Amino acid sequence: MDPADAQASHAPSAPDHSGRSLTAVLFGTFTLRLSTGLTGALLTYHLAHFERVGGVRVEPGMIGILAALFYVSELVMSPVFGVLSDRFGHHRLMQLGPLFGFIAVIITGITVALPVVAGTRVLAGLSTAASVPSILGFIAMATAGDELARGRASARFEGATLAGLGFGIVLAGLLIDRFGVNAFFINAGIYAISFLIYRYGVKFRENVRAMRRVDHGGLKRYLEILGSSHVWLLAPTWIAINAALGLWTNQSLFQLTQKPSPEFADQYLMGHFQPTEISIGLAIGLVVFFGGLVFWGNRFRRFRRTSIIFFGILGGLAVIAAAGVINHSEGLPGITRALPGAVVIGGLFVLAGATPAALGLLADVSEAYPEDRGAIMGLYSVFLAVGQIGGSLVGAEAARIGGIDGLLVGTLALLFIALIPLVRLREVEHLIGQPAAHPS
Repeated sequence: MDPADAQASHAPSAPDHSGRSLTAVLFGTFTLRLSTGLTGALLTYHLAHFERVGGVRVEPGMIGILAALFYVSELVMSPVFGVLSDRFGHHRLMQLGPLFGFIAVIITGITVALPVVAGTRVLAGLSTAASVPSILGFIAMATAGDELARGRASARFEGATLAGLGFGIVLAGLLIDRFGVNAFFINAGIYAISFLIYRYGVKFRENVRAMRRVDHGGLKRYLEILGSSHVWLLAPTWIAINAALGLWTNQSLFQLTQKPSPEFADQYLMGHFQPTEISIGLAIGLVVFFGGLVFWGNRFRRFRRTSIIFFGILGGLAVIAAAGVINHSEGLPGITRALPGAVVIGGLFVLAGATPAALGLLADVSEAYPEDRGAIMGLYSVFLAVGQIGGSLVGAEAARIGGIDGLLVGTLALLFIALIPLVRLREVEHLIGQPAAHPS
């Protein structure tokens, strides 16, 4: 393909409104991820009392299967929707995400058949699979050539994602208690808001006709592009970091609240906290993490992407070390936990930089393939899903063997795994994003 055609295919067909459009896309990301978090939490509460609405009794194993269906759907279909967004336009494809989610929650609210509910989890996965690659492809396109804008957009995307998911999970309990199954229909309204934001708030448009004329070459070309890029040097590091985060996401609440078995009685953090105390701690952690996202997102010009990821991994290691000290502080005065507690906060702030830096690197990879940005950015969801699934499996076994200590050791191992390929990635970082010969 002629480079001029590639550039034309991503030129806006209207006056440049990229700044306002980026704001709209990021706000739509927040509302869409709010709906995603709300859907998952509402469904958990709903299935816990499924018999009351005429459904069958749901066992804990089924909850795990339903969660897996979501991630598998996202994992498998993200690359497909990424390729489609390159062909039909990022703006057009991002609108499919809210539509899939809208259909999923409406069906969930009116059915008592568990197989149908399972199908809605596949639809919810499709919602994420359709929206994330196209949104990230759009962000990569709109921030091309602007280091500061890319850093800020990457950090704000991560912030909007985290804030939306967290707020949705918190909101779910309030809505299900007040409105029961009708909470799913309220969530459908939030999905509709996301659709309207994407549909009418985004003014920066690609030249879709030119994009359609590009020969994307199908799956074979996609695999060749991935094979000829540096994305697989980034993959192990990012997957390992996501696994480390996913390990705690899926196990920490249970371990912090459950009564420990006698063999773990010496672990201070096990079963020591009430849900309200955990919520306060999570709120503090989120504020610190958001602060880290903003800080490191504004440092893309000063630091290399791999440097920020390296700092983030070191911050994670500091968190693990300090948490280990706290976990074995049983019987000591509370003041002795102040210093390691401060280290946890500082380490979390530094760790926050790793995710936008990795996302920025993935956007940099797409610079060499401007007509295939969606396909490459779709790997964000792939890496996230693989990491979450892997982290869940590692976390379950680690917690069974060692309680909180097991989680700390498991996280430590994952962070060291993340460091190994980072050395090689740093050696070739200066080559990432340079024009490459496209596979024929």
